Amino acid sequence: MPIHDYQCRACSKRFELLLLPREKPACPSCRSAKVERLFSGGAAVSTAGTRARSVAVVRSKATAEKKEKDHAHAEYMRNHIKDHGG
Repeated sequence: MPIHDYQCRACSKRFELLLLPREKPACPSCRSAKVERLFSGGAAVSTAGTRARSVAVVRSKATAEKKEKDHAHAEYMRNHIKDHGG
């Protein structure tokens, strides 16, 4: 059973409901039956282009994180050698 998004026409409250196929939705705030079903933006279609862009973003972030960690480690090593001789 899918969860659907609704908006009450009486009080403008937005809400989600999990309903059986023959059940009628009602607003949980004002109990009005004057509700409209909304299209939720949760579903997305993935294409080769969107996957490639997502992979590129993840790789870019991973590369930047690795550079930052490498820099921090090199700085630590320089300070360690300076403090303890080497």
